[in-house]
Parts: sequence; C-alpha cells; structure tokens
Amino acid sequence: MAKAGQKPKLIIFGDARRDFVAEAIDDFTKFATGRAQILANCFRGDCIDDVAKEADFAVVFGGDGTILSAARDLSEINVPVIGVNVGRLGFLAEFSLDQLKQLFDRVTTEKGLIEKRMMLKCTVNGQGKEKLVSTAINDVVINAGPRFNMVDLKITVRGQSLADCISDGIIISTPTGSTAYNLSAGGPILSANLSAIVITPICPHTLSFRPIVINADSKIEIHPQRTNEGTAVILDGQIFSELKCEDIITVEKHKGSFLVVNNPLLTQWDTLAGKMSWAQKPQYKRK
Repeated sequence: MAKAGQKPKLIIFGDARRDFVAEAIDDFTKFATGRAQILANCFRGDCIDDVAKEADFAVVFGGDGTILSAARDLSEINVPVIGVNVGRLGFLAEFSLDQLKQLFDRVTTEKGLIEKRMMLKCTVNGQGKEKLVSTAINDVVINAGPRFNMVDLKITVRGQSLADCISDGIIISTPTGSTAYNLSAGGPILSANLSAIVITPICPHTLSFRPIVINADSKIEIHPQRTNEGTAVILDGQIFSELKCEDIITVEKHKGSFLVVNNPLLTQWDTLAGKMSWAQKPQYKRK
C-alpha cells in the first residue's frame, strides 16, 4: 500500500496468449503516467525479482489462470494483486479496465479492499527424494490419467486414517478454489476469506464418500495404492508431476497468503450470481 502523498508502485503481469492483453496494458500504462510508478512490466520481459519486493501492487491482465500464476510468483513477498479481466470467466479478475481506471485512487489507497486468502503447500516425495514442492492458490488435484482406470488413494488427516478413495482422483481445495474444479465436481462453495480445506473425490466408486471441509491447520497425506501410467498431481491446473505408488503427497496450509484487491462495486455473491448464475430464480413460464 502506498503511503499518503506517494504514487503507488506497480508491477504488471499479462498473458501474451490472450487477445487484447497488449492493448489493455498499453492503455493502462498511459493512464498510469503521472498517477503511479511502474517498476517493471513483466509482460514486456523486464520483470526482476528484486524489483517485485518493492511493489505496492501487482496489476495482472488476463484471466484467472494468469492471476494464479502471478500469485504463486508473489506468494513469498505479500504483494496484493489487482486482477483485470481480459479473459472469459474472470472469477478472480474482478475489474474491467474501465472500472480500474475509474476506481484507481480508491483501489490503491483503501486498505479495507485488500483481502487475505489462504494458499496450500504441496510436497511430493518418492524413492527417498523430493520430487515437487510448490504453492497452490486454487487446488491440488490428483487425476487418474491414462489409462483412465480408477485409482486407489489412502488419505490421512493429522496422521489419522480418513478414507480409502477409489475414484477418478481427488481435489484438495482452498476456499478461493472452491468455485473452480471443486464446484464442478459437486463440492461446496466456501466464502473466500475462510481458513479451511475442502476434500472432494472425483467420481468416487461409492455413494458414501461425499466432500468434506476440514480445519486449515490439518496436514493431509495421500498414499497412492494403485495408479495408472498417467496418474499425476496437478496444482492450479498449471504445475504437473507424475505419481507412482511409492510416492507420498503432503498438502498443508502455506505460511504465506494470497492478497487480492476486491472490487468495491461487487461482492463475492454478486460474482457468483453474475458469472455463474448461482441462486438465480427459476424461469417461470408467463401466462
């Protein structure tokens, strides 16, 4: 957060694969001239890690995937993220470019708009070595993969046996990620600022294994009992590591936080209703 009387220091991220991102960034940088100090434009390739630590905000242009990637990069330095939607759904990217320009002074000075959200840390160990250590903003997913036979996963929470999950996989989600893959798989919607973890099976081979919500301080371990050649752990749909039966997957609350700047014109429930048609009234037939 910029100090009173000082221009906010910004670092810019963008998804080069998306149409109109370059144009949106050029438009914003022209707008920001005289209003803010742009320390680095990672979209243009001049992003430096040491510079990011000095930023008051990261302005991210793209869709939710772009924000997830940037948030992982920023997870250790607590830089709030302002998401500008140049994608499709844009659940995390709450601002349009016009809204950001309209609300810029308020967004960069009002501390109450910054929301702290929990993240997950995922570690995969196998054959005596660490195969993966990374951060997840949305979810850690174990997917059965090719040959697409069901996998058998033994799950423990705080060292206590929770379940043997015979299924197409499992989703371990943050509250932020509860409206992503977790929701599509039948999991619950959580308020984004909660500190909790959702465990949701993917197409379980039983009627009795339903999604559950546990305390965020719980350490989860998953011991694959049966896998396929393509079974993998996938973080936020972006980080991938193949899994074998001898691997152990540990998921726990990350020590850092994902700081997101909320759009003061919207609530979480507005976003659910507007972008996902949540809790809409039935379309009654008029007489």
